[in-house]
Amino acid sequence: MPKSRSTRGTAERGAGTAAGSGSGPGRGSRKGSGHTTIRDVARRAKVSVATVSRVFSGKGPVRTETAARVRAVAEELRYVPHVAARSLITRRTDTLGVLLPDIYGEFFSELIRGIDQAARAHGLHLLVASGRSDEREVASVLGALRGRVDGMIVMTPEVRARALEGSLPHGAPVVLLDTPADGTSFVSLRIDNSGGAAAMVQHLAGLGHGRIAIVRGPEHNFDARERLRGFRAARRKLGLDADADLEVAGDFTEEAGYLAAHRLMSLRRPPTAVFAANDAMAIGLLLGLAELGVAVPRTVAVGGFDDIPIARFASPPLTSVRVPIGALGRLAVQHLLSQMQGETAAASRSTTLATTLMVRRSCGAAAEQGLATGAVGMSSTVPARPRRIKQ
Repeated sequence: MPKSRSTRGTAERGAGTAAGSGSGPGRGSRKGSGHTTIRDVARRAKVSVATVSRVFSGKGPVRTETAARVRAVAEELRYVPHVAARSLITRRTDTLGVLLPDIYGEFFSELIRGIDQAARAHGLHLLVASGRSDEREVASVLGALRGRVDGMIVMTPEVRARALEGSLPHGAPVVLLDTPADGTSFVSLRIDNSGGAAAMVQHLAGLGHGRIAIVRGPEHNFDARERLRGFRAARRKLGLDADADLEVAGDFTEEAGYLAAHRLMSLRRPPTAVFAANDAMAIGLLLGLAELGVAVPRTVAVGGFDDIPIARFASPPLTSVRVPIGALGRLAVQHLLSQMQGETAAASRSTTLATTLMVRRSCGAAAEQGLATGAVGMSSTVPARPRRIKQ
């Protein structure tokens, strides 16, 4: 998907030919324009341009029968109100901007799906763009979105919020996703990355594993740092091996997991369990281990993070820390709408969403189960009472 392409149809002007006329759309539109204009609709409906404008903007009185006639004519002529012109009057574009670090892979497609579902429910469109770790690139993308959207959902795990302040319109509705907020006033939603990683280590240790390796994410990525922090904290608490060779660099791609399998299995004392900091790397890890003839989970147990839809179809099905990806997107839209309506309270400025450990065959557990690893709270995560789910 190219950068900055809307995920829904957002054509701003109607095109096409009205049926049954033989004289083309609008019968009075500019010759050769190919577009039906508001003047064409007004002429055919025998009303003023102002009346047509009121019908589609919802502002100002219009008789019911007149409004029905205008809409019928507009449908016949395939007229679509010009969004840019209407926004000059309403000061709204009915569009939300979404900036993500990438738009490739199941995690981001599920996130966009959740955002889009919530946006549709409120008659809103999306304008989606991607910007990676370079602050100048992110600033450029945010600058391109300004003035074209009513609010922004921003996920930049490798760019801190303070670096974004100059690029975001002052006072405009903004929701940050898994982005270091640095004490800024932005509304921030986070995943309990640290708690989820710790739960994975505790689970693997509970199955008898003492040498547990991790395939890390990108060094400057907020999610990756938090998952590494949770891994190390749980390892210390449980008194597990702190061998530096058990921490392998990764970049959240399948190839990184594949390469990690070869590196870890070449150690003099290979690990008996490997936690990949995201599912993409875990799936690459499974392939690498299979090529090396290493049985999973009999010889090495494997776990991932995110629980993307493909995880349960891996071979063997992947144990993973489930992130409520779609719910994260829907909640971001809710927070954005609250800001747009002036309803956001200070208490809801920072929220951490719980994760759930989904246990499947890749770790050697007999039954599938879920264990809650965190809770929603303000500014920090509040531990939740564990709950088990068997499917």
